Amino acid sequence: MSDCCSSASCSLNSAPRKQPCPGNNALCSQVSQTTILHHIKQPWHWEAKKQAYYFCSDPGCEVVYFGQDNSIITQSELRTEVGIKAKLPESIICYCFGVSYKDVSFDPAIKTFVIDKTRDHSCACETRNPSGKCCLKDFP
Repeated sequence: MSDCCSSASCSLNSAPRKQPCPGNNALCSQVSQTTILHHIKQPWHWEAKKQAYYFCSDPGCEVVYFGQDNSIITQSELRTEVGIKAKLPESIICYCFGVSYKDVSFDPAIKTFVIDKTRDHSCACETRNPSGKCCLKDFP
């Protein structure tokens, strides 16, 4: 694989939208560097490179984020538990409103609330959710 960012003409927009995870080889979607900065324990020590980064959602894989250069960030380096990787009843599924899997199992109306707030653009999934994406697809 070539390093798309080895030249000054690098464009992150030309990076592949999906990349295989170095931990499990599963295809993973891009995530913004801003999202990563909001979840790592010491963002002031992280040196983001001019490359695309990706999010691995596989519960069996230690890797959470990785770069095109196969650099990795694991759960132990995050201040946020990644709920879709932990899959515990107390794990957060909606980071914008603090909803856990257990909350939804006791009150299914919560999903309607989250859908309504998403439609109203009253959420910040791009930064609050470790995946950088809307949580609705992760609801049971």
